[in-house]
Amino acid sequence: MLNASAVLALTVVTLSQCTQSGSPAGVRGPTPVPMPPSPLPSPASQPLRAGLRSSSYGISPFPDPDWWVASAGSMAARFRGAVPSVVWIVGIMRFSTDCALNFPSPGGEYAHVQFNPVDENEAHLAAFDRADVKVWLQVEPGNADVSTLVDLVMARYSHHPSVIGLGIDVEWYQIASYPEGKAVTDAEARTWSERLRSYNPNYLLFVKHWLPSKLPPAYRTGLVFVDDSQQFASLDEMVREFVTWGERFAPAGVGFQVGYKDDQKWWSALADPPKDVGRAILGKVPNTTDLYWVDFSAYDIWPKPHPRPLSLWERVG
Repeated sequence: MLNASAVLALTVVTLSQCTQSGSPAGVRGPTPVPMPPSPLPSPASQPLRAGLRSSSYGISPFPDPDWWVASAGSMAARFRGAVPSVVWIVGIMRFSTDCALNFPSPGGEYAHVQFNPVDENEAHLAAFDRADVKVWLQVEPGNADVSTLVDLVMARYSHHPSVIGLGIDVEWYQIASYPEGKAVTDAEARTWSERLRSYNPNYLLFVKHWLPSKLPPAYRTGLVFVDDSQQFASLDEMVREFVTWGERFAPAGVGFQVGYKDDQKWWSALADPPKDVGRAILGKVPNTTDLYWVDFSAYDIWPKPHPRPLSLWERVG
């Protein structure tokens, strides 16, 4: 039988081992959560987040930070009380198995994770901090372990006050083995959400797909459910589908990506496409918390920045 001192020592060792286990080398593990996280604000109490979605492959030339700040602000200004926001993709799928992160490795080896020698996000995130633009950092996970991706991304960027959470594009989750992505279980969603909130209890996690069956059926704590459907025949058809989406995941917040090129045949005829599409959705889906125009057609709405004129020395040299 152990005495009281021995029991206390064993407890300390056990807690230390639990804290250190499961964390990739060079990345801090999550802070243990001894009690269930407190409930997060309901969708009705949150201001609408509105802005743009950004990816390395969706817009060219890639705009500078000032363009993103101005365009996100322009999108948000179309909706009363909305705050400028962006979905900022920091990891894209490669070879159907790997998540290629666009920042340098912290050191160590991570299965199915690639890195970029140059950080492609820091200057933009600093600008979003200054302008109070809210930022979702998103990854396309492939076969990479999602909790590891949470650690890698948040260890690098959680110091930015603009960051509000992380997004998982489920379309690419284990896509090599599961057509259109592996369906996320409630247990997976809980693990990811709690891992994320170990960095900041107010962080949110979004899960994104166009098929409701691919997203967690019952777990809702700290989650936002984003629909990226496209190829609609009309605005009315889009709104009908989004109403069903909102009802399916209520009382959780829901978000929508709009402005796809495949829908341009009808949204281009609207007087103000971002405002008209957004207000149609907001009028029918009361638990909408997020609304983003996609980068694929962003230059059709917000002017492409003019290239910087060359100086005399650059022209001569």
